[in-house]
Amino acid sequence: MIATFIISAVYASGAVNAPETFEQKIPNSLAKFEMARIPAGEGKQDGKSVPVKSLWIGRTEVTWDVYDIWAFRRDLDQDTVNRGHFDANARPSRPYGAADRGFGHAGYPALGMTARSADLFCKWLSEKTSKKYRLPTVVEWEYAARAGTAAPPAKLGDVAWYWDNADDKTWPVGKKPANAWGLFDTLGNTAEWAKLPDGNAVVCGGSFIDKAPEVGFGARKTPAPAWQQRDPQRPKSRWWLSDGPFVGFRVVCDD
Repeated sequence: MIATFIISAVYASGAVNAPETFEQKIPNSLAKFEMARIPAGEGKQDGKSVPVKSLWIGRTEVTWDVYDIWAFRRDLDQDTVNRGHFDANARPSRPYGAADRGFGHAGYPALGMTARSADLFCKWLSEKTSKKYRLPTVVEWEYAARAGTAAPPAKLGDVAWYWDNADDKTWPVGKKPANAWGLFDTLGNTAEWAKLPDGNAVVCGGSFIDKAPEVGFGARKTPAPAWQQRDPQRPKSRWWLSDGPFVGFRVVCDD
């Protein structure tokens, strides 16, 4: 089911005021990503204004460069894996077929993970870095994506990979201009997991498979059985969406 609301947003055309950022490195690897500080303000929930605190949020969707380390146990030596000296219940099983669906890997957004996988990735990342990472709430996600402005993008194709320009695939993160707070790809590319007030998750923003009316800062998709239709497991995988190549996420870091 798709609930679509076109929410206002303005993107800087080419030059964005440099946001306050920090670079997060993954210990014992070459992987890293950038977090941007967004200012405190007011978001919307059920039509009402709610406060949003200043927080750090990923400048891009989580990429395979980072997600692979957790998902495919690349932070563990082979002896540890062979002996099973790790919490196997907190790491994904192998997906059926190529995890990236052949779209591209290095620099591309990780995709096709369940909300549970994204949550456990955040838990692992927190343990690795001694910081508190999590998924954004829907209010935080939309507030950060809108970047404090009121007008919609003048040309959606200038800022988003979607049905009209994506060629049925994802694209490397950060190739389109950032929004006014320095965030890339909040519209299109992959739709992004975010948490509802009841703790359930939806994906936000629209993706490369969506047409323009389904891409917006208020666009939401609720998880559906069709997202795992071709998964032969019974019960279905807790880790991967066999038919959800349009799903990704970005992370929030609490101070």
